[in-house]
Amino acid sequence: MGLNSLISLSLAGGMLLALAAGVPAHAADPVRNVVIVHGALADGSGWRKVHDLLVAKGYNVTVVQPPMTTLEADVAAARRILDLQEGPSVLVGHSYGGMIITEAGNADNVASLVYIAAFQPDAGENLLDLAGRTPPATTGIKATEDGFLYLDPKVYAADFAADVPAAEAKFMANSQVFPSKVAFETRIKHPAWKGKKSWALIATDDRAINPELMRFMAKRAGSTPVEVKGSHAVFMSQPEAVAALIEKAAKAPAK
Repeated sequence: MGLNSLISLSLAGGMLLALAAGVPAHAADPVRNVVIVHGALADGSGWRKVHDLLVAKGYNVTVVQPPMTTLEADVAAARRILDLQEGPSVLVGHSYGGMIITEAGNADNVASLVYIAAFQPDAGENLLDLAGRTPPATTGIKATEDGFLYLDPKVYAADFAADVPAAEAKFMANSQVFPSKVAFETRIKHPAWKGKKSWALIATDDRAINPELMRFMAKRAGSTPVEVKGSHAVFMSQPEAVAALIEKAAKAPAK
């Protein structure tokens, strides 16, 4: 081999090493971790079917249980779980969980974001801003004297879980997680979807978040939209569709 050829090989090798040094070690790794952040008014147990479907496909699935006291505390709860993952993760958020993953998704080991019937805020927006863009999907939100919110059990089934078995919807109404009003008033600073791929599942029969609002947010964020006939509790009524979208995000090339 001539001197010129050796020099060319050396330069090429050096360029490859330089490129590799600038890319996080996990960037080329297959995504095997799924971190799910549930929303307000329901806890993470409703994600059991989605969890089991993904685990059967070989994914490591963790469900975050945010305290719902402040947005900052909820983001910290998601990052705490992300820090425990080995390799890249798909970060999934439902409803108010979309607010959480929009900030928590800036973590280096988050490969992509999946919004399931969720809010997708831009910088400077809070949940109340977004909800006010369209006619209210539900009029059943009430507040406690100490500033926490809940959905009136009388309308919970119709507005949150219309396609979930009645007994299960009633239990959900009586075991709902109350978010603080402060969390809904806190504004987003750095939307992760501006730098990472995202997907958005729009539940077409949703009465907790207006489907038109979800379409608007997904388009603005450049998210890949998928429409599924289902209530706000689409993760319970259509777990196969939800799991399939999460797996699609896991298999997609990094941005």
